[in-house]
Amino acid sequence: MKHTFVLFFLIVVHSGLFAQQMDIYQRPVTLEPDRDFDALHYSIKLDIDVEGKQLKGQNTVTLTPLRSDLNKVSLDAESLLVSDVLDSKGFPLAFTQGEDKVHIYLSRTYSYSDTLTFTIKYNLSKQVPGLKFIDQTETNPLQVSSDCWPNKARQWIPCYDYPHDKVTQEMIVTVDSAYKVLSNGKLMRITEDQERGKHTYHWKQSLPHSTYLTNLSIADYTVIEDSLDALPVNYWVYERHEKDAKRSFAKTPYMIDFFNQLYGYAYPWEKYDQVVSAHQGGGAEATSATLLGEGAVTTVAEAIDFSFEGILAHEVAHQWWGDLVTLRSWEHSWINESFATYSDYLYKRYDWGEDEAAYDLLRKKNAYLREANNRYMRPIVFNRYENPGQNFDSHAYPKGANVLHMLRFVLGDDTFFRVISQFLHQYEFQAVSTQDFMRCVKEVSGLNMDLFFEQFLFHPGHAVFEVSKNWDESTRTLVLEIKQTQDKWEDVPIYTIPVNIGFYHKEGKTIEKVALKDPVEKFTFKFDAEPLMVRFDEGNHLLKEWTYPKSEEELMFQVKNDDVPGRLWAIDQLKAFSSSPKTIQKWTDLATNDPFWAVREAAVQYLSEFHESGSKAIFLQTIGDSNSKVRAASVKALGRSKDPGMLPDFKGIYEMDDSFLVRAEALIAIGANGNASHLKFLNEAAKVRSPRNTLKNAAEQAIELIRDSNGK
Repeated sequence: MKHTFVLFFLIVVHSGLFAQQMDIYQRPVTLEPDRDFDALHYSIKLDIDVEGKQLKGQNTVTLTPLRSDLNKVSLDAESLLVSDVLDSKGFPLAFTQGEDKVHIYLSRTYSYSDTLTFTIKYNLSKQVPGLKFIDQTETNPLQVSSDCWPNKARQWIPCYDYPHDKVTQEMIVTVDSAYKVLSNGKLMRITEDQERGKHTYHWKQSLPHSTYLTNLSIADYTVIEDSLDALPVNYWVYERHEKDAKRSFAKTPYMIDFFNQLYGYAYPWEKYDQVVSAHQGGGAEATSATLLGEGAVTTVAEAIDFSFEGILAHEVAHQWWGDLVTLRSWEHSWINESFATYSDYLYKRYDWGEDEAAYDLLRKKNAYLREANNRYMRPIVFNRYENPGQNFDSHAYPKGANVLHMLRFVLGDDTFFRVISQFLHQYEFQAVSTQDFMRCVKEVSGLNMDLFFEQFLFHPGHAVFEVSKNWDESTRTLVLEIKQTQDKWEDVPIYTIPVNIGFYHKEGKTIEKVALKDPVEKFTFKFDAEPLMVRFDEGNHLLKEWTYPKSEEELMFQVKNDDVPGRLWAIDQLKAFSSSPKTIQKWTDLATNDPFWAVREAAVQYLSEFHESGSKAIFLQTIGDSNSKVRAASVKALGRSKDPGMLPDFKGIYEMDDSFLVRAEALIAIGANGNASHLKFLNEAAKVRSPRNTLKNAAEQAIELIRDSNGK
C-alpha cells in the first residue's frame, strides 16, 4: 500500500548480536474482531461542497444477521455527525452515537435468514484524514481525495470498517459542475442539474470489496482514455500532466495483460483507473481505481532517475492481491503486500530483463535486512500491533517477497504458479488468511509445506551462514562446510531448506542441490580438478546473510563470470585485497567495461573509497557513462578529491547533464570544493524545481558545506 524506506546499515554490539532498537513484543495482541452481521451493500449518496470542505451524506445499508437475535446494529463512525436513521419504509429508528460508533436499535429482532435495509443520514463538517479536502496550489488543483486505508472509511461513511467484510457499493456524488468524480466500479450515469450548476456521478461497484479499498477522487481532472481490448484503462491527471501522462502510464494495459497471463486469472474488475492525488507519496490501491502520487507523472528528464514503473506494476498487482483476495485481518498483511511486491519483481524480470530484476530483488532483500538489523525482527504473520499500519513494513513487503521466491524455488515454477492461480480462483472476492494459502499449497502440490511456513512466516529472522571450503589435491575432494548461526537470536530457527551449490570449471558449470537442516553440515564432492569457483546459493534463492572467505583469485573469477548479485558480492569482498594492484585494476576494468550499470557504479564507489588518489582519470571517464547513477557516483568521487580546479567542470555538469541525480551531486561537489563566492550560484540552484526537491536539498547541503568550511 504505502511505500516506505528504512535507513542503511547495521548496528553491531560487542557480543556479535545485532542491536534491536524496538521491542515490538511490547505491542498488544490484536485479534480479528467478532461481528454480528454480514454487510452486503452500501448505497452512498453524498452532496459535497468542495470549496466549503463539507458534505451531507447518507448510506443505505443492506445486511444479513449472523445470529438469530439481532436487534441492534453498531457501525463504525468517526468525526461525522449522524442526524437520522430510517428503516426501509422511511420510519425513524432510535440510535445513539459515541466517539467511534453509531448504535442503531432495530424495530424488531432479526434472524440469520433475514435481510434488512436502513438508511443513515449524516453530515461531515470537519477535516479528516480519510477524506482530504486539498487546497489549490501552483502545482495542483483544488481536490478531494480519499485515503481509506487501513480503517479511515468510517470517517466519512458510517460502515462496518474491517477488511474481513466485503460489500458491493454504489457511490452517488453531487458536486459543482466544474469537477469530475471518480470512484470504484462502473460509471452508470452523470446527471446534470443546470439550475444549481451541479452534476451527479453514479458509480457502481458490482463485485464485493473491503471498505478500505473505497476511492473517491474529485477535481477538475483531465481524463486520458486507454484500454486493454474491451477493458477501459483511464488516467485521471492534472491539466499540466496531459503531455507526459500518456507516456508515463503507457505500459499500464501491458502490465494488466502480463498479470492476466502470469496468474492465470483474468483481470476481475469492470475498468482500471489511475488517479493522481496531491496527498499520496507513492501509490495506494483501491478497487479498479488506484491512487498515485503526483510524481507518477514524469517528464522525460525526471523519468531518467525517478521512474514510477515498479510502483505502477505493484499497484496493478494489488487488483488481484489485496482487492480480489484480501487479508482477513491485519496480521496477514503479507497476503496483500508480499504478493504485490513479488509481482512487481516478476514484471521487471519479464520487461526489464534478468539482470535488472535480479538487482531489484537484491535491493528488496537488503531493505528487509536493514530493518531486521537496525529496528526489529518479527514473524511475517504477526498479531501484535497498536494500529494496522505497523504491520506494513519491510517484513510485509520485501521479506515476504523473498519468502515467496524461496517457495517458488522449493515447489518449482510449474507448481508455484498453479498454486497462485488456484488460490485466486478458489478464494475470489473473499477475505483470506495465511492458513487458507497454506491449505491451497498442500492441495495443489501434494506437498506438506507446513514446516516451510512455520519457519519463514511464523518465526522472526532469517538464515545467517558461515560457509567455508577445503580442497584436497591428493584425493581430488572438496569439502564444503555450512554453518547456520542465526539461532543466536531469540526464536529464530535452524532452517530446513535446500540450497544450490554451483561448481565452475573450465568446461562449464554444474549445480548440486543439498538439503540443510542442522547447525553444522559438511558436504563432500569429487572432481578431476579444483573448481575455479564454488558458488553458495547458486541462483540467489535464499533470504540470507553469509560470510564465505575466498581467495583474491576466485573473487576475480567471480566478478567476471557470476550473475549480477554474485558479481556485486564479489566486488564487495575484494575490499579485503584493496591494496592489491590486481584488485585495483579489476575495479578499474569493471567501472568502465562491465555490461551492467550497478556493477559499474559499485566499482566506482570502491575506487573512490580505497584508491581515490589514483583513480581521477577513471572518474573523469565514467562521468560520461550512459547510466545516470554511474555518472552520479563518478561526480561524487571527483567531489571528494578536494580539487578546486574542478569547479568549472562541476558547474558545467550541473548545467548540461539531463539527470537530476547527477546535477545534485555536482552541486554538492561545488559545496565541498568551493568558497563563499559560489553561494549566489547555489542559492539560485536551490530555487530550481525538481522531483523530490533533489536540487534544492543538494544546493542547501552544498551551502552548508561552504559555511562550515568558513566557520560560519
